Amino acid sequence: MFEIRVICEPDDADRIGQTLAAAFDTGPARQYPARDGKRVRLYFTAADRPTNPESE
Repeated sequence: MFEIRVICEPDDADRIGQTLAAAFDTGPARQYPARDGKRVRLYFTAADRPTNPESE
């Protein structure tokens, strides 16, 4: 497992979450304001997806 941090515009948060969920097994995003007060910080706990899901 690993953590991904993204700083983005609030309007992009859903799209970024969906994109990361398509590439990795992710938990729900934790969202906090960025220091500039305009953007948001998203934190995702993620894991690599197996390359061959049938082998597990």
